Amino acid sequence: MIGIDWGTTAFRAYRLAPGGTILDRRESEGGILSVPAGGFPAALSAAIGPWLAEGERLVLLCGMVGSRQGWVEAPYLPCPAGPAEIAAALTALPFDGARCLLVPGLTTRDAGGVPDVMRGEETKLIGLLAELGTAEALACLPGTHAKWARLSGGRIAHFATQMTGEVRAVLLEHSILGRLAKDAPTDEAAFLRGVARAREAGGLLHHLFGTRGLGLMGELTAEATGSYLSGLLIGHEVTAALAEGAPEGPIHLAGSATLTRAYALAFGAFGLEHRLHDPDLALRGLMLIAETLP
Repeated sequence: MIGIDWGTTAFRAYRLAPGGTILDRRESEGGILSVPAGGFPAALSAAIGPWLAEGERLVLLCGMVGSRQGWVEAPYLPCPAGPAEIAAALTALPFDGARCLLVPGLTTRDAGGVPDVMRGEETKLIGLLAELGTAEALACLPGTHAKWARLSGGRIAHFATQMTGEVRAVLLEHSILGRLAKDAPTDEAAFLRGVARAREAGGLLHHLFGTRGLGLMGELTAEATGSYLSGLLIGHEVTAALAEGAPEGPIHLAGSATLTRAYALAFGAFGLEHRLHDPDLALRGLMLIAETLP
């Protein structure tokens, strides 16, 4: 089969052998925003044409390709949801040369009744559920919009999105805080200082302005400002995620090496254990969904 994770800014395709071995892969910055209206079939053919020519006939896709801005808008599936419910809600895509199916996103509501959504991460969580079984667990998938999911009974019970990555980028690029910062390698001490500050009274908005105060008073260097801000935001994110209570076991963490290292540092500061998982969980999830198809 062919498994595809097609996001807003990136495209990843994998050719899989029975059992899940990766035979070949294609990765590019050709996310959905780069595809013109009506251009998704042609873009997919250009990316995986050689594999189709060699006989592949099943393509499973997940991610923002199923959003309102994507190829076809796949309806959100409400939580709790597990592999069976997700596999039963696949959307067929019009595509010549192969059976092409789109994984639905998930939706849930927080304690105030406000809706939350995910697309793509649900497939990663299916891959994680295959490892964890029916155990109660808390999963963290860091990114531009970090996802925290509570897993129970082999299903995704509910989740919460934190806009940590996007807010950091906006603050550094478009706010007064960015004028105090210089690009520099990660400063671990500054990062942990930000995490510690997040655990103090005052709230996020006050803490953010404190970043400016520290810089103006010469107590935070320009080179350390970005790391401090990351620690501050991630520290508040972890605090919010633990509002429902800390997990009995480790937090299950999957993402890029840079992000998972930062979150691992924050977890350590909170006294939390974590378990690192393969960042290609989505691939495993797609394979497991494919195994359920008639």
